Amino acid sequence: MNKEYYSLGLMSGTSLDGIDASIILSDGENKLEIVDNYYEKYDHKFKLELGKFISHTTSADFINKNKSNYFKLEKKLTLLHADISQKILKKNKDINIDLIGFHGQTILHSPRNKFSIQMGNPALLSEIVKKKVCFNFREQDIQNGGEGAPLSPIYHYLIFKKLKLNSPIIFLNLGGVANITFIKNEEIYSTDIGPGNCLVDQWIKDKTKKNFDLNGLIAKSGKVNKTILNKAINHWRINFIKKSSLNRSYDIKDFDMSFIKKLNLKDGAATITEYTSQILADYFNNIEDDKTKIIICGGGRKNNFLLRNIFNKTKFQFELIDKYNINGDFIESQAFAYLAIRSYLKKNISFPSTTGVKNPVTGGKIFENF
Repeated sequence: MNKEYYSLGLMSGTSLDGIDASIILSDGENKLEIVDNYYEKYDHKFKLELGKFISHTTSADFINKNKSNYFKLEKKLTLLHADISQKILKKNKDINIDLIGFHGQTILHSPRNKFSIQMGNPALLSEIVKKKVCFNFREQDIQNGGEGAPLSPIYHYLIFKKLKLNSPIIFLNLGGVANITFIKNEEIYSTDIGPGNCLVDQWIKDKTKKNFDLNGLIAKSGKVNKTILNKAINHWRINFIKKSSLNRSYDIKDFDMSFIKKLNLKDGAATITEYTSQILADYFNNIEDDKTKIIICGGGRKNNFLLRNIFNKTKFQFELIDKYNINGDFIESQAFAYLAIRSYLKKNISFPSTTGVKNPVTGGKIFENF
């Protein structure tokens, strides 16, 4: 029997809502027990500071020129991750955590330029929490020809086996960016397929004091501008779909929503939501096997209006992962707990069919500073 490890996974996504924390028990292979999940949102001031820095970061050179601000934000971010770690550890004080999988906050993802920058100080986190910390999951993949993303597919496959699901099946993660894990006949394929929440969230943030369109109600109350929508969709199909064989992953800065800038709040929300749903539906409608089931996780699954727009444009059966008694908010934090175990055991975490890497590689580096 393989040794089992308790691992704490920490994830802060592109939406900048806050930090997801999950504890799992796994052997890094077939065993999975989800022990606990916990969430804490960023305070408004820090969220604005971090969001402003990310929006201005268009190159690694910008970070080099603003190192002081970068390191100040990194310390704050790491302390927040340490705080949520201590809270979930205190809540589960009878468990001895072996590892922490610390994703950090993505600042700029640019695999074509051979880098993906995640803000976070694993040595400081290890010093505070007194645990081994696994960090920097993407670098080795990128240095070996991959795009460093998506990284959750190996965990999706573990869930697939745990739930004894039938293939073909797709896990659709609706985060800031939408990505899929396609499992068929025990083979795994993954890729980012377009925007998830990022565009509609940004529109709402720009126009209101809210962070997202709750249940899609603002978009639902607006009117789609079909003229600019059709032009934007055609631009996507020409400039992104034809290049999709070269791009397995996206940064949120890859997506443009300038085409709705002259619209009012409601019509802009309606148009950008329709734009997002059409892009995702286009991808699914190119899948030939109509028996494929699609299981949805991530924060975007809570936008009922967006989901309904996708469903109405496709022929497939969709289900929320919550149907299987798995909280769809915490799949990625659980995934990084699992990836930490696999990294610690020198097991592969990414593969040619998931990130485009030349050969399967392991990932995260271990920091022990206590």
